Parts: sequence; structure tokens; C-alpha cells
Amino acid sequence: MRFSLFIFAAILYSVGGVCMKASEGLTRLGPSILLFVLFCLAAACQALGMRHAEMGSSYLLVLGLEAVSAFALGMWFFGDPITPGKLAALALILAGVALLRQP
Repeated sequence: MRFSLFIFAAILYSVGGVCMKASEGLTRLGPSILLFVLFCLAAACQALGMRHAEMGSSYLLVLGLEAVSAFALGMWFFGDPITPGKLAALALILAGVALLRQP
């Protein structure tokens, strides 16, 4: 359950990031409001997941998963380019997330 809360938090943060970009610097009301709602929900999920977890590992886990999902959403919604360097960085992040899951 705890890991699913971390995954859900990371996704909410990433979708909030899409809203951040769509808000055009908080000048568009709808995406700006959605940004704050999603970030608050993500923080709540992360807080619930961290109740019985190490702070450092769980925080880095959420950040790593958020980075991976933000990468995918950036490509999908905004056409962000994929480069070999970005793919290598993504692989390193995934390796770090996998290592954090080790006991």
C-alpha cells in the first residue's frame, strides 16, 4: 500500500507539473487552481506513505518516480524531444529508484 501511495503521489505531482506549464506562469486560472489542488493531494499521499517509511528513501523514491512520469508527460503533452543523453539520465533515475526499493 505504501508504495502505491508513493506512485500515486508522483503521478499527481507530474500532472500538476503539466498544469504548471499550462498555467503560463499562473496567468490562466483553471490550470493554476488545478496545479495547487494536485500538489496538495500529492503531498497528502506522500505524507500518508511516509508514516512508516524512512524519510530520505521515500522522498527520493517519489522524486525519482515523479521525474520519470514528468519526462513521459512532457513528451506526450508538449512534444519535448528525446535525446540519448535524456534517455541515459532516465535510466540512471530508474536504477536509483530500483536501488531505493532494496531493503
